[in-house]
Amino acid sequence: MGKTEVAAGLIEAANQKGLRTGAIKPVAAGCEDHGDGPQNDDAIKLQSLANVELSYQQVNPVALDLPMAPHIAAQEQGKALSANRLTGFCRGVSMLPMDFLVIEGAGGWRVPINKRETMADIPKQLNAEVILVVGIRLGCINHALLTAQAIRLDGLKIAGWVANILDTEMLRIEENIDTLKQMLIEPCLGVVPRLSDVSPQQVAAHLTIPE
Repeated sequence: MGKTEVAAGLIEAANQKGLRTGAIKPVAAGCEDHGDGPQNDDAIKLQSLANVELSYQQVNPVALDLPMAPHIAAQEQGKALSANRLTGFCRGVSMLPMDFLVIEGAGGWRVPINKRETMADIPKQLNAEVILVVGIRLGCINHALLTAQAIRLDGLKIAGWVANILDTEMLRIEENIDTLKQMLIEPCLGVVPRLSDVSPQQVAAHLTIPE
């Protein structure tokens, strides 16, 4: 379970509150063409959950074939990614009437989209609030604190963070999560256990959406 399942859970939690919801996955690497052009399973999931109707192209404007770092996948397909273009797609959707819009990144905060820019440049240009998903496994404290520091240094607000338990055999899981709660100044929006049924409804039951 990863960022998409948490994003889906957040959308479902917002739906249950009666909010108008939308979702964007500006770049998806790992797409298949079943007759309607290349599409990504994660983007389809987000599209189906959002209650503001959006076309697939609005949800996922850049669909790349191979599941790899987006700048490499784009280069191999002869495509050029830019923060300005991806931000433009996001702005177009954000102008629609909705209360809660989730924009899911690809990879991590500093994943490149070209030789000069990273995924971080998209929320920076949008001045978007960030939800940090922390995969709970060995090394997660260092990774989470460094990522949170990078987000703050980029001038953005972290609306909250989610503990997503990936390794159920990790030693002292609760102690690691408690350490993160003490060291991250932003609110914890939920702790998502390793679920046998990874449905948006099950994930939503462990989450609260930021105010």
